[in-house]
This record gives sequence, structure tokens and C-alpha cells, in this order.
Amino acid sequence: MSTYTEEVGKKLNDLLEKTYDAEKGFKKAAENVDHVALKSYFKSKADERYNFGHELKTEIKSFGQEVDKGGSITGAAHRAWMDVKSLFSGDDEESMLEEAIRGEKAAVEEYHDVISETSLPSSTKTILSSQKSKIESGLSNIKTLEDLR
Repeated sequence: MSTYTEEVGKKLNDLLEKTYDAEKGFKKAAENVDHVALKSYFKSKADERYNFGHELKTEIKSFGQEVDKGGSITGAAHRAWMDVKSLFSGDDEESMLEEAIRGEKAAVEEYHDVISETSLPSSTKTILSSQKSKIESGLSNIKTLEDLR
């Protein structure tokens, strides 16, 4: 039987932090683009991550674990990089799109690592698999946006 260990709680909290970071990053990207389809994509990804965060928080709490608050240092650095990049590139939408793709690919890897944790309860594995699938689907859709450029 799978158990919810402290280590699983830590990994989920790390994932939750990165989910917060992604939400903030997508909101920031949506504010810095004019391309209608791209703005819509970034807004929908921010909303998606907001929902992911609530699912993760509920799952963490359901196993009696503490939920960490705030974003990661890496995420803050990533958003700062996007701010600088948009400042010097005149809000270069292509650069922001590339950065979003890089972040999404990293998220898929992150989810894969946590899902492969042997002690995950089935409810946690189901939530994470669903979220990972949505990220992968979004990566497929982003290719369409690249073609619009």
C-alpha cells in the first residue's frame, strides 16, 4: 500500500511553489504581450496554474501536511529575467513564448519526477498525472502560437 510520507509532502510543496511561480510568470507575460492569441494563451495558463495550486493544496492538507506559502527564489529570478528581457527587447513576444516553452518543459520533467515516487497515494498520482497531461497538451498548443508569429 502506498503511503504519504514527509518526503512526498516536501516534493508536493516544491511542486506547489513552482505552480505559484508559473501562475505569476504567465500573468506577467500576459501583461507584456499585445498579440491577442498569445495574451489569451498566457491568461489561460495562469488560470490553469491557479487551479492546479488549489488541487495541490487540498491534497497536501488531506494528508495532514503543512502547506508552504510563497514562491521560490528560482521563480522570482525567472520572472525578473522575463522583466529584463521584455525591457531590453521591447516586449519581445517571441522571447517570452520561448521562455514559457522552456518553463513548461521543465514543469513536465518536475511532474514526471514526482509521479515516479513509489510511495505516492493513488489520489495524488491521479491529480499529478492529470496536471502533467494538461501541461503537455498546452505545449502542443503553443506550437500553433509559434506558427502565428
